Amino acid sequence: MEETIKKIQLNDLHVALGGKMVPFAGFNMPVRYSSDKEEHLCVRNGVGVFDVSHMGEFLVEGPNALALIQKVCSNDASKLVEGQAQYSCFPNETGGIVDDLIVYKYSDEKYMLVVNASNIEKDWNWVNQHNTMGAELKNISDELSLFAVQGPKAIEAVQSLTPVNLSEVKFYHFTVGEFAGVADVIISGTGYTGAGGFEIYVKNEDAEKVWNAIFEAGKDFDIKPIGLGARDTLRMEMGYCLYGNDIDDTTSPIEAGLGWITKFTKDFINSEALKAQKEAGVTRKLVGFVMQERGIPRGHYPIVDASGELIGEVTSGTMSPSMEVGIGLGYVKTEFSKAGTEIFIQIRNKSLKAQVEKLPLLKG
Repeated sequence: MEETIKKIQLNDLHVALGGKMVPFAGFNMPVRYSSDKEEHLCVRNGVGVFDVSHMGEFLVEGPNALALIQKVCSNDASKLVEGQAQYSCFPNETGGIVDDLIVYKYSDEKYMLVVNASNIEKDWNWVNQHNTMGAELKNISDELSLFAVQGPKAIEAVQSLTPVNLSEVKFYHFTVGEFAGVADVIISGTGYTGAGGFEIYVKNEDAEKVWNAIFEAGKDFDIKPIGLGARDTLRMEMGYCLYGNDIDDTTSPIEAGLGWITKFTKDFINSEALKAQKEAGVTRKLVGFVMQERGIPRGHYPIVDASGELIGEVTSGTMSPSMEVGIGLGYVKTEFSKAGTEIFIQIRNKSLKAQVEKLPLLKG
């Protein structure tokens, strides 16, 4: 049976803009409009817009909303104040991760979970399966479009579109207000680039109006549409995990360096086992590395020590457009995980030198 590829609301607009469309996570998505490098540097140094409307959104409401979130999420959502967002993950029962997500708190009885496009159905089933407390759940993934306006010039590029003072929207906080003449738009100080900026959630029927307004307002700032290719290289420079590459059903949050979103101040799915793992220590860890010799690391390339012994595997790798050097993420045996450690990446039967670096890989 052939899988039907879904189209995001502005599919035809991206085609008209010259976007190269590829199937990604079950959706037809723009991977690039010009070149990955050009688009990457546009976001790092200026401002660009990603259409990431393929992402999934679930509403969790009612008096038991927090109880359900606390059960399925590793992070402690009781610490959230209204208008705050929190990075978290859904641990599974076997030590791995169902997905990583962002939890948005509107009020004590209303939250939104934003999940990865490839996992919408899986996550929806997972949350429902564990909803023994009767929280009200609604999957609104097909109703919303999501634009990530990212880069150091994001605020000044779109401030004219909203009465909300964008410089007051703190990192990982959000507000609901008017944007481009549209009411009830979620303006969130989040993103997947490390370049600053916002994520704008709008109803599908308002998507084209808002997209066009963003480009009109940003034209003096040389704003450009950006594809998923640059999104990937931008997140790798920051060392942000990508589900399916760096984390999955077999990687624990402790191994993946996500101990900071795994709070043992409460009980959650598999918390006892993860706590024991944290106390005992893990045998492998996810690290970032920078190539010391010319070469581009790619997913699944072997990582070896100086004697050629296998010590791990690359999970994500690229040529960094900002640093102009090969960079990557990968799991290595714990004794090789310290910053400054020399490791070797096997690229086309050659062992090329790399160095483990503290994240983010892009400094400054």
